[in-house]
Amino acid sequence: MGMPRSPEKTLLFVGALFCKEHYYIEAYRSLEKAFGEAIMETPPLCWDFSEHYKKEMGEPLFRRFLFFKDLIEPDKLSEIKLMTNDLERELSAEGRRNINLDPGYLTLAKVVLASTKNYSHRIYLKKGIFAEVTLIFSKAQGKFIPNINTYNDYKDERYGKFFLLARDLFYLLNSDSHIQSDGL
Repeated sequence: MGMPRSPEKTLLFVGALFCKEHYYIEAYRSLEKAFGEAIMETPPLCWDFSEHYKKEMGEPLFRRFLFFKDLIEPDKLSEIKLMTNDLERELSAEGRRNINLDPGYLTLAKVVLASTKNYSHRIYLKKGIFAEVTLIFSKAQGKFIPNINTYNDYKDERYGKFFLLARDLFYLLNSDSHIQSDGL
């Protein structure tokens, strides 16, 4: 019989999708106030994986990821998603979002995203928030691989390289603590 144990802390990240850089900068400042110093920020990547957000936010669209130094308990993800939804509303104009903020966390074994939408591969957390394992670390391949329902942008090799770098940072942040070795 397995014994319950506390989960490992995780590396919080937020993926930001936007058209106008100043909305990203405002969100960045608010996110650092809420979650502490960002330890890594990716460059803006052109986002052309669907037409879904273009009518609402304009074009061209860009995606950036922020990874935060202060590790979080994984059960905080629902509150974080609610907070980023509030921030999206604050930065909206005329009923349209100017930025889309997708929080998640990374462990040595996986990348998890929060969502307000239920689907077959998502697990309910609380307060109307679901979670999905988006990427799984493959020891054999030495990289993150997508699940069957992973969004197309998260299948992009460039994203995979950022998450591998973030995985290394997470490992370094945990070098003095006892992390679970499920992803090594």
